[in-house]
Amino acid sequence: MATIAEVKTFRVPPRWIFVRVTTDDGLVGWGESIIPKRAGAVVAAIEDMARNLKGYDADRIEDIAQRLRRGAFFRGGPLLGTAASGIEQALWDIKGKRHSLPIYEFLGGRVRDRIRAYAWIGGDSPAGVVEHARERISQGFSAVKMNATPAIPYLGGGAIIDAAVERVAALRDAFGGKLDIALDLHGRVSRAALKPLLKEIEQFRPMWVEEATLPENEESLTVLARAAGSIPVATGERLASRWEVKRVLDTGAVDIIQPDISITGLFELEKIARLAEIYDVAVAPHCPNGPVSLAASLQIGFCTPNVVIQEQSLGLHYHQGFSGLPKGEMHDYLADSAPLTTIDGAFAPLAGPGLGVEIVGEVVENRATDWFLPDADWTHIDGTYAEW
Repeated sequence: MATIAEVKTFRVPPRWIFVRVTTDDGLVGWGESIIPKRAGAVVAAIEDMARNLKGYDADRIEDIAQRLRRGAFFRGGPLLGTAASGIEQALWDIKGKRHSLPIYEFLGGRVRDRIRAYAWIGGDSPAGVVEHARERISQGFSAVKMNATPAIPYLGGGAIIDAAVERVAALRDAFGGKLDIALDLHGRVSRAALKPLLKEIEQFRPMWVEEATLPENEESLTVLARAAGSIPVATGERLASRWEVKRVLDTGAVDIIQPDISITGLFELEKIARLAEIYDVAVAPHCPNGPVSLAASLQIGFCTPNVVIQEQSLGLHYHQGFSGLPKGEMHDYLADSAPLTTIDGAFAPLAGPGLGVEIVGEVVENRATDWFLPDADWTHIDGTYAEW
């Protein structure tokens, strides 16, 4: 029996939290936690959890996951979820390395030969989307996602809505039907503004509208579904468990669920995908994160048939540095970038053991800092704080 000897965290550029688990027989696994704007709290939660794990059997992953999520009595939520997920991903990485198998082989084996991916265009206040989309097409992508709007007020946002419609129209004019376009509303658009925005955008057949309502407004999903018309509705990146996902699925208003493996955990994402399959709902895992989170998400994508597309963050605007923080990219920490490189806009199966990527520990250690990522100064014109 190999036991957990050490759990250590590293904050690395541009905004990632890596988790390294080492066993008493020398195997090393990597995980990734998120919520960078509360990185100190996440790291502290991981450290608290790690104190309960030293000397514990590293193979008992589901038992450990249950203990991390239930043992403290007060539980749930993304912060505790991401702390537990970082540890759990690393344990799956170790299990795969011990048996020389990719993780998907433990969960039923591959159901597909490739996973389509999409890339981001624009930024938080989207601009230059046609030029950026052309660049993404040249990289092999046939699907892109962009923020639909900057901050938008409850009322009087007609000009912002018009600008959003013009951007989508420009993409359709430039690329016709050969480009799939997803719109992320980021929970920014109020119910009053949502109706005219979706009515105008429907004609351009977006791939989906994402986070058009906030996760705490589950009752608004049915209103959203009516307003969206023929546009598929996607949500779920801020949900932490299959119980939260089930409540959303039970509304009947969601067409695509988007859990983030660094919130739910690896095995929980697989369970969520199986649950969504019962509801005839597709899965498009959320992952504007680093290389470990992406590799873990792909492991689930390759063994679950209703995963339809994978988000990935190469070239994402978030990687360009915040408030003086260094820049960073997914491939900076990999011994070999090939497993996380798309070919014709899709990922091939990760054939290596565990997560299927090799993290260079020395690079992680050398680039690790106690960076602090401040909250966005995201306000309406009247000074009230806006949904970011």
